Amino acid sequence: MVRSDRVAAVIPCRNEAPRLGAVLAAVRAHIPAVIVVDDGSDDSTAEVARMAGAEVIRYPQSKGKGAALMAGWRLAAERGFEFAVCLDGDGQHAGLDIPAFLQVPGEVSLVVGNRFGDASRMPWLRRQVNRWMSRKLSRLSGHHLPDTQCGFRRLRLDVLRRLDLEARHFEIESDMILKTIRAGLDVQFVPVAVIYRDEQSKIRPVRDTIRWFRWWRRVTNGPRRAGAIQESGVTAESMGA
Repeated sequence: MVRSDRVAAVIPCRNEAPRLGAVLAAVRAHIPAVIVVDDGSDDSTAEVARMAGAEVIRYPQSKGKGAALMAGWRLAAERGFEFAVCLDGDGQHAGLDIPAFLQVPGEVSLVVGNRFGDASRMPWLRRQVNRWMSRKLSRLSGHHLPDTQCGFRRLRLDVLRRLDLEARHFEIESDMILKTIRAGLDVQFVPVAVIYRDEQSKIRPVRDTIRWFRWWRRVTNGPRRAGAIQESGVTAESMGA
């Protein structure tokens, strides 16, 4: 089990003031140290975060989810934390699921939430797109990856320099999983709750789909590291998907 004092929660946000306070209260019940990256909000997201006890990085203009996450990871490493738990600020991820991430041994490089144990609760289109992307990445990596697009994750901060992450937007989820496997590191999945309400997704279907396909061309056409895909590299703890 990973102690909570070794972990910082990293939450990228854009215009999440209405729900962020409740999210931070749920997170801090399990992880006291929280870093909120305000990615160009034009509401009171930063103020809500500070009042709730989070450390805030604020960008006046949006740089993208991937860039926001990387900024939060850098600050967490500078503060001496060994792990980061990443989740969204809109309430789609349940603070009650955080202990499941902390209970995975610290040697595991990347722990990813798996929502497909209760997939019927996901909006139909999002469920189909997530399944399609997960199948594509599973075939490319040579491993069964049940939910490659879930942003609820725990990662070891000391392995980031080995991954050469380049995604700056929503394709960061795919980039992180694939490059972790290609680096010969392990990925594990844990079941998490599926929470969708009336929140407006920050994903822009046309623009972000184009970005994902550009990323896909880069990772499928570029050189691969020898021996990067190892059969022992991935375990799936929540195979109920």
